[in-house]
Amino acid sequence: MSDEPAPHESPDAPPRISPSPVRRDERGTWTLTSHADVQGAALDDRTFSNAASRFLQVPNGLDGPTHTAYRALVEEFFTAHRMDAVEPELRRVSAELVEALDVPGSLDAVEAGARYAVRAQSVWLGWRADLEEDLLAWMRDNHAATRSGDRARTAEVAERFDAIIRSLLAERRGVAGVPVDITAELMNTTVLGKPLREEEIVSILRNWTGGDLGSMALCAGVVCAYLADHPEVQTRLRDGVSDREFDAVVDEILRIDDPFVANRRVATADVCLGGQQIAAGDRLSLHWRAANRDPKIFDDPDAFDPDAHAPYNLVYGIGKHVCPGRPLATLELRVFVRALLAATSAIESDPERPREREQPPVGGYAVVPLRLR
Repeated sequence: MSDEPAPHESPDAPPRISPSPVRRDERGTWTLTSHADVQGAALDDRTFSNAASRFLQVPNGLDGPTHTAYRALVEEFFTAHRMDAVEPELRRVSAELVEALDVPGSLDAVEAGARYAVRAQSVWLGWRADLEEDLLAWMRDNHAATRSGDRARTAEVAERFDAIIRSLLAERRGVAGVPVDITAELMNTTVLGKPLREEEIVSILRNWTGGDLGSMALCAGVVCAYLADHPEVQTRLRDGVSDREFDAVVDEILRIDDPFVANRRVATADVCLGGQQIAAGDRLSLHWRAANRDPKIFDDPDAFDPDAHAPYNLVYGIGKHVCPGRPLATLELRVFVRALLAATSAIESDPERPREREQPPVGGYAVVPLRLR
């Protein structure tokens, strides 16, 4: 998802569903948990503004015609043509990573997913390979800072990441012979008749990487854990299904155990939701994870049914602010999981895997230990 989690909500926290689908926490933030309320708020971008962060967020923190213009710019980088162009590199990256695994042996799916995410994003953006360890260290620090709830700590970690991006921009600025890559192309893009400012470029690249690196690691952990626990689904994917069916299966796994917790909004007018009076200026959290497990929509939230559940799946959001990077995230996951399945005869749960989070949602696992055969 192209937005940061609500500051009061750890990405690891399971949905705390109360009798009311709309509740207010001690900070005054309203959390929407029902599928109807979350979807309705996401679709009503006039009443529920995305300008909810104190930091510049392009394009997801923008509204109206400005958002439309910047969104069109961003979507140009996720076309089918561009995905076809990067797919061979993603296959190479995943093959190299999987070949280095011990088979038979053990695997932490989140750790492997994190390393793959860094390498995949780096080849897509044209970033130096020698940044890998720095980016992995940043991911660990960002995860810890977010869980701490310490805004100063979170801001410091965010500034570190922005410094990495600015250094990469400086390398490309005014230097002859620099290869034309996605990052350099973005630097030379215009919107509304003007070149992008550096802070806008940094914000876009932060959205594409800072949040998505951790998201991809969690997605890899969720998908691999589910396949280990459901060998019949694993067998289905090993039987040479089409890319479309493969992606539908992965999306359903992510619905059942959604690693994308919540996005924030700000009410622009007084509104009543779930019997609660929400005033203009109040902050809201759209709880995707709870919405994707709403029993009013999914009779049995744990039931695996990709075809029936697809129209209601909110893993990547909905409306004008739906995740623009979904094509790349879907491709990256498919390529990684296919490579892992091709290199093994079975993915099994490790006996040491923590059992207290056995039942969904387990998207908050920091580690997912598995065994490969």
